[in-house]
Amino acid sequence: MFNLTYEFKLKPTRQQVLLFSEWMEIHRRVYNYALRERKDWYKSRSCQINACSVHSEYIISADTPRPTYASQCKSLTAARKNNSQLKSVNAQSLQQTLRRLEKAFVSMWEHNQGFPRFKKTGKMRSFSFPQLGKSPLGKGQIKLPVIGVVKFRQSRYIPDGGVVKQARIVKRISGWYVMLTINSNVDVPEVKPHGKGRGIDVGLISMVASSDGLLVKRPKFFVDAERKLKLLQQRVSRKRLGSNNWKKAQKKVALLHEYIANCRKDWHRKLSHQLCDGAGMIFVEDLNLTGLSRGMLGKHCLDAGFGQFFKILEQVCLKRGVYFQKVDSRKTSQICPQCQHQTGKKTLAERVHKCAHCGYTTDRDVAAAQVVLIRGLAAVGHTVKMLSEGKFVGIPVN
Repeated sequence: MFNLTYEFKLKPTRQQVLLFSEWMEIHRRVYNYALRERKDWYKSRSCQINACSVHSEYIISADTPRPTYASQCKSLTAARKNNSQLKSVNAQSLQQTLRRLEKAFVSMWEHNQGFPRFKKTGKMRSFSFPQLGKSPLGKGQIKLPVIGVVKFRQSRYIPDGGVVKQARIVKRISGWYVMLTINSNVDVPEVKPHGKGRGIDVGLISMVASSDGLLVKRPKFFVDAERKLKLLQQRVSRKRLGSNNWKKAQKKVALLHEYIANCRKDWHRKLSHQLCDGAGMIFVEDLNLTGLSRGMLGKHCLDAGFGQFFKILEQVCLKRGVYFQKVDSRKTSQICPQCQHQTGKKTLAERVHKCAHCGYTTDRDVAAAQVVLIRGLAAVGHTVKMLSEGKFVGIPVN
């Protein structure tokens, strides 16, 4: 089984837009109510036995079980009988919102993320339908539960034989979108190491440096648009808060942010296809992206979008049958790829790698990419053979 998500822009009527907005607000309130219930339960257990909180105290019975996805779904079913607004919304769609909250708590416990926060008005951007019935797709239209038939711009071909497992309605500043998860009954073979290997090093001067000498300069999507963004934000600050002119100015700021994000994503996808050309294996550094985003150059690291680039590169590698793997990123710029001698730390101003032990000289980022390639070939069980200066090949070990 293989799942692919297709994104299309919807063309709803005015009545459907109002219905989407009304549903989004109901989903937001359900999310906040469920979060409030869970948060109150945790607060009631956070104080000491022999002391009370200075600010407030939550009095909940000691034998009250912790709110879970299953218990809150039962409470939702009971509330729908007496609440006309909840009854007007698809029940499974509301349950998916509760599941979304459950995933947020799991991420907090298992991945050390922050405590889930309440959604302000307008901050809820999506809701989903886990089931759509039989044959929900037509030519340029989709049939949603309760809402009915909604037209969309079919910008790409949807393969026949797939089953629509889920539809997510997403609100963006440029309009409404639908994300269709198509399940195809095909077996995707696992990509194994083969062919030519390519090591990738990412940076702020050269976005990508490959082990075969390719250097791609980093486009500054956010930095180049920062001046225009500043002017638009100044116009927002001069408008009366909540007025129609304030909303129009806010929309221009949001449109610029969306344009920057779309440009970055499109460039990442094109670069990923370029790197996959002629390669059978691609190895990248396993970086601490959170630490980079909080450093002195955090704004530029976020502008480069290293995390999004690695995700897109992995997806493109899977589609094109290229093996993808992350390797240890420690000291890749301090080791000579030719003699494996440790040269010591380099400052950011040093852009040339020159080994004092063997005399090998090349660009600093290219040398780091070659070290990544050597580690990647060793990780997949290949012996590394140097053909010439700066050119390496992996030989499988039988």
